[in-house]
This record gives sequence, C-alpha cells and structure tokens, in this order.
Amino acid sequence: MEINNLTKVKIDEKLFSTVAKKILIGENREKEEISLAFVNKTEIKKLNKKFRKKDEPTDVLSFSAIGETSPAGGEGLGEVVICPDMVPDKNLLKVFVHGVLHLCGYDHEKSEEDAKIMEEKEKLYL
Repeated sequence: MEINNLTKVKIDEKLFSTVAKKILIGENREKEEISLAFVNKTEIKKLNKKFRKKDEPTDVLSFSAIGETSPAGGEGLGEVVICPDMVPDKNLLKVFVHGVLHLCGYDHEKSEEDAKIMEEKEKLYL
C-alpha cells in the first residue's frame, strides 16, 4: 500500500496498512493494491467538485482503478483520499475503512439494505 500524507497531521502508516490488508483479505482481494492520500480542505473540495459535482469539502473520496496496474506491478483497486480536517473526532481509520469498502464495491447510497451491509462490514473491520 502506498501512503501519501500531504498534510501536517501525524499518521500511523503501519496501522493503516494493517487495516487495509485485513479488509482486502476479508473481501478476497488480497492480490489487489490500494493507495491512500491525506489532503487539505482545498484539495478535497477541488476533487469533490470535479468528480462528484459537489462544490464543498468532504471527509473521504474513493477512486476505483479496477483493471489498472498499480505502480508496484499488481492489480490496482484504487485510491482513498481523506481530508483529516473534515473527519469528526479525528476518526481517520473509520473513514478509511469506509473508503476501502467503496473500492470493494459497497455503496450505502443505493438502498437502505446496502447501507446496512456496508455498516456491518465497517464494524467488522474496525
């Protein structure tokens, strides 16, 4: 897993890598790779506007890379981008798990049932 911290927030990279590995194994995607970036409010707002047409900062965005090769040569699953300034109670790990589950195909916005499934998965991996 590649981690890019573009903020001044101190990040426990080993913890994020361990959790990512746990999720990927649990979702039978252990051969896939993800990247993680931490950005400021200005940058996440730009990304949110460009890709989701929402002109406001958000806590986490997920960008799928299915079918692409990662820089390490494996199958790329995608990238999770987190804005620590937008995360309530500085719960970065929870929004990271949320973002990785989106990369794995879960979508809480489809239906109430899908939202419950995703919530249960979040609890499992946390």
